[in-house]
Amino acid sequence: MTTTPIPGEHRRRFDLSAAREREVWASLAITAIWLAVACASIFGPDIVTVQGGASGNVSRVPSGVAVALFATIATWALARYAFRGRRD
Repeated sequence: MTTTPIPGEHRRRFDLSAAREREVWASLAITAIWLAVACASIFGPDIVTVQGGASGNVSRVPSGVAVALFATIATWALARYAFRGRRD
């Protein structure tokens, strides 16, 4: 005896896999963002500011700090879009 699939059940499985696919791609994108921050922190130059001429105060900040600021904003926006719940 054979059975026929229920159309609603097949559609429900497809919707779950589509939502899961979006979450996977968003997770990969967030991982890539933070890998770029790590590379910029390790290999990037420092931001150097000099106050008061050649003998004045010298401040050095790793450029990864600025990159991390923008990565935080990008992660927040991407996570908000990709991981929001569906409102049907």
